[in-house]
Amino acid sequence: MRIAYVCADPGIEIFGLKGASVHAREMIAAFLAQGHAVTLFSPRIGAPPAEYRAVRTAHLPAIPREARADAAARARAQLALNAPLARALRAAGPFDLVYERHALHAHAAMEEAARLGIPGVLEVNAPLTEEARRHRVLALPDAATASVTRAMRAARLVSAVSGPVADYARAHGARAVEVIPNAVNPDRFPPVSRPEGRLTIGFLGTPRPWHDIGTLARAMARLRESFPEARLLIVGDPADLPRLAPDLAGLDPELAGAVAPDAVPGWLARMDIAVAPYASDQPFYFSPLKIYEYMAAGLPVVASRVGDLATLVRPGETGLLCAPDDPAALAAALAALARDPAAARAMGAAGRAHVLRHHTWAGVAERLIALSTGPERLAV
Repeated sequence: MRIAYVCADPGIEIFGLKGASVHAREMIAAFLAQGHAVTLFSPRIGAPPAEYRAVRTAHLPAIPREARADAAARARAQLALNAPLARALRAAGPFDLVYERHALHAHAAMEEAARLGIPGVLEVNAPLTEEARRHRVLALPDAATASVTRAMRAARLVSAVSGPVADYARAHGARAVEVIPNAVNPDRFPPVSRPEGRLTIGFLGTPRPWHDIGTLARAMARLRESFPEARLLIVGDPADLPRLAPDLAGLDPELAGAVAPDAVPGWLARMDIAVAPYASDQPFYFSPLKIYEYMAAGLPVVASRVGDLATLVRPGETGLLCAPDDPAALAAALAALARDPAAARAMGAAGRAHVLRHHTWAGVAERLIALSTGPERLAV
């Protein structure tokens, strides 16, 4: 098949360091591995590694420099990119499928697919208008909502990473919605042996307001009362840590900074227990890529009991869950695994087996193509 992969989000560099970048490049890689021809449309492509040499690229216009500092001007510039995106799709085609990572103010790709009578699949990772209202600024809210609705209505299939995201898609007019969580590429996570040494608690990703890093810091202080050698390793951009967790500096954590996706497995191999803390006062609609990667790396996971995480982190089997906002509960869960390394290793092995069997990007790509183009195609 000839697939157009579209990401009009100017904040995502396809071959960059973000989790969103990993998601995009892994979906492209899965399509390529299945023999499809992929053309990538994005305003920020970056430098493709050698294994992506078969991907054709179409650079979309960048947001003008003078519009980047003002939210309303930026929104107007993003809306204006719909016309050149439609033209670029027509010029680079024909295509058999248009696959788009949903972005604010972007609707042309799904509408162009519908106009051409080919399947359009819209991957939705978050309720973007709600997220912008809560954590940033939603400029031109009426125009933003109208654009979301246009994209949802035009898509033949919406792929939502979670139930709450699926509800958001339906509320904005999506006709056919499938919940398909995030996944991993097994080739990136070969089996590793963890050396004996200092107990290392690890967090992967750039800390955000919805990550309860403050509770994690207080839990680490409690854990050190029983395990003085325990250390915290954070692999991600630490810029917001002083604001999110001012107490963290006193724990002397190891801060790896943002690392290339290819380096992530090596950093995970240095961890003994992986954490995914979330605050109860933040809406939880995620399919946390970090948890899938923790499990693929064979790590036992301690996560907050929020959303539907219990379907992935099964207590006592692949990790432990604890109440959100509760440093004592988080510290107790970490201590339980630290006291029983054999049980921790067994949970890590069970988690790895689960994600490699049920949550791979190859499986996601196969399922989406079958649903949108094959005999399993959803009614619209």
